[in-house]
Amino acid sequence: MAAPSSFTAQEALSERRLMNPANPPLERQKRVVVTGGSGKLGRWVVREMVNAGWNVWNLDVSPPAPEEAKVAKYVHVDLKDYGQVIAALSDLDSGYKGVDAVIHLAAIPSPSRAPNHVIFHTNICQTYNILEASRVLGITNLAIASSETVFGIPFYPHIPERLPIREDAERPESSYSLAKLLGEKMGEQFTRWNPKAKIINIRLSNVMSPDQYKDFDAWQDDPWSRAWNGFCYIDARDCAQAFRLAIESDLIGPHVFNIANADTAFRVPTAELMAKVFPNTKWEPETDNPREGGISIKKAREMLGYDPKYDWQTEASKSE
Repeated sequence: MAAPSSFTAQEALSERRLMNPANPPLERQKRVVVTGGSGKLGRWVVREMVNAGWNVWNLDVSPPAPEEAKVAKYVHVDLKDYGQVIAALSDLDSGYKGVDAVIHLAAIPSPSRAPNHVIFHTNICQTYNILEASRVLGITNLAIASSETVFGIPFYPHIPERLPIREDAERPESSYSLAKLLGEKMGEQFTRWNPKAKIINIRLSNVMSPDQYKDFDAWQDDPWSRAWNGFCYIDARDCAQAFRLAIESDLIGPHVFNIANADTAFRVPTAELMAKVFPNTKWEPETDNPREGGISIKKAREMLGYDPKYDWQTEASKSE
């Protein structure tokens, strides 16, 4: 009798461990890879997906913070190396065989963090490698971090004709935002190649972690300090919600969604901010919230069911 195979096409070694035959077999959890899961936003996305019942693996060049290390398993992967990417998405001998979904957050996170060509080459290469490896492996459920900078942020010298700004705005003004826009365009083509695929790009506003809300008071007398993105922000936990909704949605094809919080970073009504900072820009609010932000989240509300849960004033008051 031939010896049993150590490896199979369906299971990794850890998934084939000897179990008590008296117990029912374990059900396979849905598996999602989160790239950049050690980062400022990534740690919240990892927690969101774990709490929603997903088996989560964090692919990053940096290990998670000690308090995050037990939330999900970590794998050191350089996403600029296509070989590492396709290997990590297909097979870890003692971890898993294959993944069901990918949330791609890893990137140099903003302009001016490195020379322009380094930002562009790094971010566009990582996104391409994720898209191409997923295509080859038949992974059809992807959510990718794009950016509000695609709108033309900062809103000067090209001030928008109207606010809130919607997903049809495309005016990259940096190597960072150019790479993000081209990532969106790559998603369109990859879904054309596979009409069954879903690739959702989420244009993130300025991500804020809960400990940053104490800083908002310092901006209240200077609306110009936050005019560069329409006075907006996104709580990292609400952003994580958006990525989960994107992955769990029944949508097919390429989609782009703005994600921001429902309110601005200021206590005064948005119309007052607009009159002072953007007097020649049309203010066309989409809700009855007097503090509605300058980035439209109507599409995400309607198509993803996105509903921001956190606002900076409530969160800041918790630390007082």
